[in-house]
Amino acid sequence: MAVMRSLGASPTPGEVQRHLQLHRIDRDAELDFSTFLTIMYRQLKQEEPQREILRALAALDPHGRGLIAEPELRAKLTLDDLLREAKVGPNGTIRYEEFVRQVCLPSVDY
Repeated sequence: MAVMRSLGASPTPGEVQRHLQLHRIDRDAELDFSTFLTIMYRQLKQEEPQREILRALAALDPHGRGLIAEPELRAKLTLDDLLREAKVGPNGTIRYEEFVRQVCLPSVDY
């Protein structure tokens, strides 16, 4: 995971485990360079931050016009609003994977 992060990827421990399982590699086993390159390619492909951001913004554009009102975007980008979704533990910490899942849930539109 450290090597992947030093090369610009941001895998979670769960993602690393899934990559290893996909290639049937034990967590403590050595990894050959070819397999590592394949894993890095898959990781970087799945991260694609531009695509993720575009998908998130498209969710704010119900008519698909490619436009978002500035006040609406400003409201969605407010960190305080995001933090309201966080489950803060008794020691004042937040499990970030859980937080991202919660934030990424589609909003209920009744």
